[in-house]
Amino acid sequence: MDMDSLLEQYGSLTFSDEVLKGRIPKSTYKAFHESLEKDEPLSKETATVIANAMKIWAVEHGATHFTHWFTPMTGLTAEKHDAFLEPDGEHAVLEFSGKTLRKGEPDASSFPSGGLRATFEARGYTSWDCTSPAFVKNGSLYIPTLFCSYTGEALDEKTPLLRSLEALNRSALRLMPALGLDDVKHVRASVGAEQEYFLVPDEYYQKRIDLKLTGRTLFGAMAPKGQELSDHYFGSIKRKVGAFMKELDQELWKYGIPSKTKHNEVAPAQHEVACVYAACNITADNNHLLMQLAQDIAKKHGLRCLLHEKPFDGVNGSGKHNNWSITTDTGVNLFNPGKDPLHNLPFLATLACTIKGVDEYAELLRLSAASAGNDHRLGADEAPPAIVSMFLGDDLDAVVNHIIRHEDAKEESHERFQTGVSVIPTFSKDTTDRNRTSPFAFTGNKFEFRAVGSAQSISSANTVLNTMMAQEMDEMCNRIEAGEDIMDVIRSFFKEHQRIIFNGDGYSEAWQEEAMRRGLPNNRNTVDAVKCLNEERYIQLFEKQGVYTRTEIASRYDIRLDNYVKTIQVEALTAKRMAQNQLYPAVLRYIGQISEDASGLKANGIENDFLVDDLAQLASGAKKMKEEMQALEQAILKAQSFANRDKMEEAVAWRDDVLPAMNALRATTDHLETMVADGNWPIPNYTDLLFGI
Repeated sequence: MDMDSLLEQYGSLTFSDEVLKGRIPKSTYKAFHESLEKDEPLSKETATVIANAMKIWAVEHGATHFTHWFTPMTGLTAEKHDAFLEPDGEHAVLEFSGKTLRKGEPDASSFPSGGLRATFEARGYTSWDCTSPAFVKNGSLYIPTLFCSYTGEALDEKTPLLRSLEALNRSALRLMPALGLDDVKHVRASVGAEQEYFLVPDEYYQKRIDLKLTGRTLFGAMAPKGQELSDHYFGSIKRKVGAFMKELDQELWKYGIPSKTKHNEVAPAQHEVACVYAACNITADNNHLLMQLAQDIAKKHGLRCLLHEKPFDGVNGSGKHNNWSITTDTGVNLFNPGKDPLHNLPFLATLACTIKGVDEYAELLRLSAASAGNDHRLGADEAPPAIVSMFLGDDLDAVVNHIIRHEDAKEESHERFQTGVSVIPTFSKDTTDRNRTSPFAFTGNKFEFRAVGSAQSISSANTVLNTMMAQEMDEMCNRIEAGEDIMDVIRSFFKEHQRIIFNGDGYSEAWQEEAMRRGLPNNRNTVDAVKCLNEERYIQLFEKQGVYTRTEIASRYDIRLDNYVKTIQVEALTAKRMAQNQLYPAVLRYIGQISEDASGLKANGIENDFLVDDLAQLASGAKKMKEEMQALEQAILKAQSFANRDKMEEAVAWRDDVLPAMNALRATTDHLETMVADGNWPIPNYTDLLFGI
């Protein structure tokens, strides 16, 4: 592909603002943008003109159908496709009205609602999100939409995210004049998302029902080699993986998704693709599309793309780094410290609000990254701990302390990086190192929230980030408007919430103890993390900022627990099936083979003590495996007895009874795998899966 073709194809499948501008009258385009800038509903006339232009463009790009594309609380996307063709007597016409563009009516009864909708209350509405561009994929026009119930409650991830963006803009505009930024008319959150994933051969994937049904391996002894040599990280990309990555990049660029970086990650078979910044809402949509494209393209290359947070035990799991910043329409990044951060008022105020927000709403940030899959990853010396803290680096930490102590900083020259090689020029060092053990780290001109799981939507995390910032900016404004000096307010924010700043090793036991002394919450799993949604101060935060209603928060509490329960239930039933139908019989067959060999040796007068020892160990392991299979079955039955009762009690039963039973069965079975000949083990092993490409 030559340079011109590469540039021409970028965004070619997206109905971008530039395409829109070239296909509708100037007056309509102006009216459309005035509606966006003033946060006003789009007029019927404007929508009709845009719908017609969108239909013609989509058909030109091979579309025969359209779909309202939305993000229900399943963690996935949803779509229902309708044809443009409408019968007209003996002929047909292409129909796509402004009303159809703006509104859809999917059945809402079968999506998670947390009690917001009864099964017989089926009506739900999708509403066009005109801030996110439509696109053509597989012969359909995809229209990003919100998804709400008949009575108006949000049933999706996008609606709260958009509300949080409005809250952030509203509060930030209130604060800007106090920071000397009088000409700002709009403030928005920008996000760049990094996506980690595993690639495994499809032939092995098809032979593992745990991967097919749960996304992770429920059994599997570690291969003799893992990630201990650090040879896969940034290593040479294998040809088959490279072909997949190349096609993924090309497809992403066609949708205007700014894929920038690709590389091998730490674990064998693990990789990453990173995209540069876009508006928060658009990045959320782009990331959903990226995950779908990655899985589809992998199949074309004889591979499977695994997005689960912990597909393999014993090697690193996968996350999704959420790089978050706040910018003005005048081009100011409020997280840019500049050359003199100590006297950069917009930066100091925004940093102060962030420090206060992360401290006060750490439990909500932890909740935003909570899932049954991510529980296997957080705090496992491969990802940030479950304790939320923030890393600033030495230079910014010094700035915070200078302000707390009313000190002016000494002017320091920036250090040059010396390689020790005379022919290599020196260059300036960054003012901070990187801390991969921190869940919320400052990285130059943004904060990187590293706790989000690889399979999760980034919408929840950014909804919390935007909402907490809106709240803290409002509180800063309240104090300034009451007569306090802005630097005194910033100083108090720093001083009262400095405990959240930690620049050390988040993996260490010492930090666990120190965090406890500081009074920082440590919600180690999803069940514990969800409890915060019942706390009045968090409910009032979302209500005050107009992001969630009290009813919507209650529904999220139920949905998160229900998703947790169902995830563990599917895993437990799958583990039980694999153990009973595949692995335990394989162990027994192997015991039979060894027994025959031992008998044959004895019949021929040959010493067989060594085989008798093997038989004893195998039989003992098989007996233990049988007992643990029965224990798992009993734990499942006990947990299932809590159904239709208190959701928290039910979730606790699956966490405290079923998960330990699954882990015990796995430990025994994985040990038996190392004792059984490879040819007798009925499923592909970790060597096949991690090193099979």
